[in-house]
Amino acid sequence: MRERLGLHEWKQHKPWFGKECIDFLDQRNQAKRQCIQDPSQSNLDNLNNVRCNASRHFRNKKKAYLKAKIEELETNNKVNNVRDLYRGINDLKKGYQPRTIIVKDDKGELVADPHSIMARWRKYFAQLLNVHEDDDVRQAEIHTVEPLVPEPSAFEV
Repeated sequence: MRERLGLHEWKQHKPWFGKECIDFLDQRNQAKRQCIQDPSQSNLDNLNNVRCNASRHFRNKKKAYLKAKIEELETNNKVNNVRDLYRGINDLKKGYQPRTIIVKDDKGELVADPHSIMARWRKYFAQLLNVHEDDDVRQAEIHTVEPLVPEPSAFEV
């Protein structure tokens, strides 16, 4: 299936979320697992410290990204690059737009499972593209704008 369709690269919604943030996230998840397995006071304190550090790091990275984005918008404004200015403003204003991928099946019920959605699209396109033509092809009537009026006779002209 991947050979036919290829891989789709998802747009990253948080450009500031990099390798360092992933490391902090892994540390936080590991501390949480450790606290669940052994709920001692030292593990709980460790979890709170790791959560605090991770949140602080995420907040600072996002703040630095937004500051750089605002500076970029200011430079676009100064050099009269209006198109990039308004694109940047709209991106900041719009924010994250979640997408829901839901399809109706044959019975009209909503389906959200990715495998069921693929099966539904496969069936839909099979029905759409594999239409067998009938042998008795009928001529379609052609309607024109001009009314059907007999040609004038010699007497009328």
